Amino acid sequence: MAIEVKVPPLPESVADATLLAWHKAPGDAVARDESLVELETDKVVLDVPAPISGILKEIRVPNGTTVRAGELLAVLEPGEGKATGAAPAAAKAPAASAARKAVPATPLPPAGATPAAPPAQAAAGRAGPAARRLAAETGVDPASIAGSGPGGRVLKADVAAVTAPAAGRDAAGAAPVARAPATAGSEREERRVPMSRLRARIAQRMVEAQHNAAMLTTFNEIDLTEVIGLRARYRDAFEAQHGVKLGFMAFFVKAAIEALRRFPVVNASVEGNEVIYHDYFDIGIAVSTERGLIVPVVRDADRLSFGQIEAGIGEYGRKAREGTIAMEELTGGTFTITNGGIFGSLLSTPILNPPQSAILGMHKIQERAVVTGGEVRARPMMYVALTYDHRIIDGREAVQFLVAVKDALEDPARLLLQV
Repeated sequence: MAIEVKVPPLPESVADATLLAWHKAPGDAVARDESLVELETDKVVLDVPAPISGILKEIRVPNGTTVRAGELLAVLEPGEGKATGAAPAAAKAPAASAARKAVPATPLPPAGATPAAPPAQAAAGRAGPAARRLAAETGVDPASIAGSGPGGRVLKADVAAVTAPAAGRDAAGAAPVARAPATAGSEREERRVPMSRLRARIAQRMVEAQHNAAMLTTFNEIDLTEVIGLRARYRDAFEAQHGVKLGFMAFFVKAAIEALRRFPVVNASVEGNEVIYHDYFDIGIAVSTERGLIVPVVRDADRLSFGQIEAGIGEYGRKAREGTIAMEELTGGTFTITNGGIFGSLLSTPILNPPQSAILGMHKIQERAVVTGGEVRARPMMYVALTYDHRIIDGREAVQFLVAVKDALEDPARLLLQV
């Protein structure tokens, strides 16, 4: 009896999804729980696994199609199917090349040293969503590529390195669409690449934030001498006990929570003519991925230890790089922290993450000359920025919130004593 493969239930806030790429072609054997196809929503890429082992009899929906929950995708014939590795779906499955999406190339830096790549067949099973999509578009089998990512995972850059020279494509998988000679002996190119669903959603939300909120930004600077000293003294012991490195983000999360306790309107949101005050602290941590910026949420961060916060953020970073982060991990959040300093930003004005009413921007730590005790000294300083919705947050509250964050980080004992 044939088994139907349908679009799984989508989260309440998501109306539809785009079919990115089939990993199998009609006639291929598949194993139970093996990924058949990728669906891209506004926030994440979802894998649709095979419900049974068998043969992929028929594909009903081509790449690039917009689908809704419950829609029929394919038909499977039961049997003793066996995984055959990723198939060149772009060549076998129905194509809709005009609707294929390009992926923004802003990957997170890899955490730790990169281990040696395993055999190609093993690495193919760990290809990330962006890598599988580019492989499908260019007709390359990921099983033939040695991955350079953690654990031999095949990254988008690995696929691009193989396909770009042969197919004349760039790292985003887009072919040149126009060429015009500029001067003798030189050429200029233009490329036209559709936005991915995530990039389009980011654009929509940012424009909505600009139109719907009265955004204003206030700045301050923080002397991180004491925090850096604490990290240096307890780095090894912290890692041995908690299994994660002690970073700066846990300090900022804890400092922000103490400031939010004092100024609860900064942790609030606007809904119509009402202000919703949140008596909990779900802190969003902005993470840059190959597909764009996402904001996973650390739930009830006030109840977590430094080690638990660092472990949670590290896990989100890993999932973001691998494209395995879940929709529920990106929803909600009462306040957001973003760190442009990891990319070298010295100062910026972050934009609100609706419906939240404030966002804290961290920046690069840089030694600067500072007058302390009547003497000029070199200190590790960081500019911080708070963008807030002036409809409900007054300048006094915004400035005092940022001062509270500054005080807590310049004297970290305050975080323990909650003073």
